[in-house]
Amino acid sequence: MWLNTLLLALRSIRRNLLRSFLTVLGIVIGVSAVITMVTVGNGATLAVQSQISGLGTNLLQVRPGQRMGPGSGGASAPAFKDTDAEAIASQIGGVAAAAPESRSSGTLVANGRNWTSLITGSTNDWLTIGNWTLASGRVFTEAELRAGAAVCLIGTTVQRELFGASPALGEQLRVKQISCEVVGVLASKGQGAFGNDQDDTVFMPIKTLQRRITGNTQVNTLLVSMADGSDAERVKKSLTQLLRERRKLADSDEDNFNVLDTKQLADTLSGTTRIMTTLLGAVAAVSLLVGGIGIMNIMLVSVTERTREIGLRLAIGALEREVLMQFLIEAVVLAALGGLIGIVLAALASVLLSGIMGIPFLFSPAVNLASFFFSAVIGVLFGYFPARRAARMDPIDALRHE
Repeated sequence: MWLNTLLLALRSIRRNLLRSFLTVLGIVIGVSAVITMVTVGNGATLAVQSQISGLGTNLLQVRPGQRMGPGSGGASAPAFKDTDAEAIASQIGGVAAAAPESRSSGTLVANGRNWTSLITGSTNDWLTIGNWTLASGRVFTEAELRAGAAVCLIGTTVQRELFGASPALGEQLRVKQISCEVVGVLASKGQGAFGNDQDDTVFMPIKTLQRRITGNTQVNTLLVSMADGSDAERVKKSLTQLLRERRKLADSDEDNFNVLDTKQLADTLSGTTRIMTTLLGAVAAVSLLVGGIGIMNIMLVSVTERTREIGLRLAIGALEREVLMQFLIEAVVLAALGGLIGIVLAALASVLLSGIMGIPFLFSPAVNLASFFFSAVIGVLFGYFPARRAARMDPIDALRHE
């Protein structure tokens, strides 16, 4: 019985291909929209997490001022010192490395070309904390760090813009008013969490930057990398206490510095993208309901058109449940077919959008199966009423229908 009912349903769908296609169009759009939104959203979440993790491993950023962002009071708060990073690394348990960081920007000149870039001064620990590796060359020696030697490492963007395909190692690079030797090229890290080009940078010893470029000993940021398995809250508490002592703050004074945990930032941004993904998926799911209503309307039209056929089947002995199953299977097949087409279109759209947006493509079997299952459920829910109407027809009235 089931096989015959399925064959009858497929034969009816094939007789009206155009109408069947228009019927499932709503389901196709709904399924493809839901899957595409969720897939792209998950890819964006992963991209945010990976970009922020690229800032450093278990990273704490300490900056002058009572809070982050505009109006933080950072201009009036005293800057840090190089020795603050040394004290943090030596006196706080659970700290893997700590590095001072000062930044400036300026024009770089080499090979008759010029380029404006970010200039960062720090120690070799800055490379470890920021997950930087060398594509070629070496890091700074202890003697170069202590003396503030005129040496530097450059990012791949600076390498490309100033040296092109030529090797940069050993070449002289003028950074603002000083000339320094390129002793290493940093491996590419690509786009940062906030859309910046991380490879557009020059890295030099912090004493070189302070003495020859900025002209002061101020440290804008302290970067602290926590050891794996360490208690982040305990480390932050110890860090806050140590800096309060070093900055001679009384018990009644508020902190004149702020500590940013990049893991918390990653969790916050990831949570935001997940909420947006859920919201967009829910909005897209509304079109599934619209598609279900379209199936119900077309099935009602089909029942009306096939009244004499239904009456004939009932008159020669077909049971109500057989007529009910015939039309219900038609609705489910239409909805399931729309779901399959929607999955294929969603995969193509997700791959295309992921490439355009520069985010990873994450295929989720669970999302695809759930969307297909939901489309089949839509077929059952919205196909039941027309099917029941067909099954409850009076055979005599149906045969008299014109």
